[in-house]
Amino acid sequence: MRARIRALRYSIRTEEAYTDWARRSILFHHMRYPKEMGAAEVEAFLSHLAREHKVSSPTKNQAKAALLLLYKQVFVL
Repeated sequence: MRARIRALRYSIRTEEAYTDWARRSILFHHMRYPKEMGAAEVEAFLSHLAREHKVSSPTKNQAKAALLLLYKQVFVL
């Protein structure tokens, strides 16, 4: 994921944030490999952030953008 983010010329802070969101999502789903998951798991993670952690809308949007990059740019589903 880091290599793809760097190829897209994102800032280092964005790289750190996006890789952290990807890690959190994987941990939330009990270390399941991202290729085994799909839209339902992404939605479950984002809903968990909103309900349990009460994250703000911009924070939730950042997490969503990170996961979209993971699935569309890294794993190219």
